[in-house]
Amino acid sequence: MSTMRYVILQQGEQLEFVEMPADYAYQLSALNLRLNKEIAKLTASQVPALPRAVAECDRLDLLQESLQIKSGLAYINELEASFAAIQEENYPLVSLLTEIRALQAQLEQWYEEEYA
Repeated sequence: MSTMRYVILQQGEQLEFVEMPADYAYQLSALNLRLNKEIAKLTASQVPALPRAVAECDRLDLLQESLQIKSGLAYINELEASFAAIQEENYPLVSLLTEIRALQAQLEQWYEEEYA
């Protein structure tokens, strides 16, 4: 089994823990930073709230039962759906969606190969 890495995201007081294949965790963090930089430029009325990547780690032991770890593929699928739903006319949203979908395709392939 491959090594996993965890990306910790924060939105307000809320933390989200995303389990990623170690080779792709940095890509998720970099994508998150880019999306956070670009989201302010969107003019659509329904722009999703986006957490910020605040840390990465190799081991993660959650001590509260209410907290959960989300798979990287589940997280990126939700991210893609939320950005695909944006009705933007003034900003080239296609480039952001392309970056999200590229990572999504890589993760789909990774999971397929890993669990085939």
